[in-house]
Amino acid sequence: MTRTASDARLRLLGTAARLFYAEGLHSVGVDRILAEAKVTRATMYRHFAGKEELVVAYLAEADRATRAQVDAAVAAAADDADAVRGVARGIAEHIRTEGFRGCAFLNAAAEYPDPAHPVHQAVLAHRQWFQDTVTSLLARVGDTPAELDGRHFVMLRDGAMAAGCLTDPGPVGDTFAAAVEGILTSRLTA
Repeated sequence: MTRTASDARLRLLGTAARLFYAEGLHSVGVDRILAEAKVTRATMYRHFAGKEELVVAYLAEADRATRAQVDAAVAAAADDADAVRGVARGIAEHIRTEGFRGCAFLNAAAEYPDPAHPVHQAVLAHRQWFQDTVTSLLARVGDTPAELDGRHFVMLRDGAMAAGCLTDPGPVGDTFAAAVEGILTSRLTA
């Protein structure tokens, strides 16, 4: 069976994503990724200029997955408040998944703290999109400005992502969902 270049790229990216998320960005070397993906170094460099470009591609895939999850929650919602609840449910369910190790973006920011670095820039772009999206959804619930509530939602999410890999994820997800419900109640009664 002949493998295509895109198949090799997918294997590289899939292997890197699995290893980066489970073990950390700096602790996983290119040689290990190549061995587990069963591709040559030349093949990798045809698709990625280096490890950092592979890390940015990993984060881009995580960003696409998050956007798809949010889009699905919004599409399935009965109303605007239910859309916010759906996004929160998706986060709570993610925290409960096998092998959960926190937020890929927060983990990447911790390993690449320089705000000018392309990895950190990918993290910031994702976070800005998420902040804007949540704030926009919350603005459709109630009549008060939503910026503070949007920041509150994101901070709650960040805390839940950190706590979810340190302790029993069930109560963490439940607490996060209850806190989001509190934001919605506040917006609906203001």
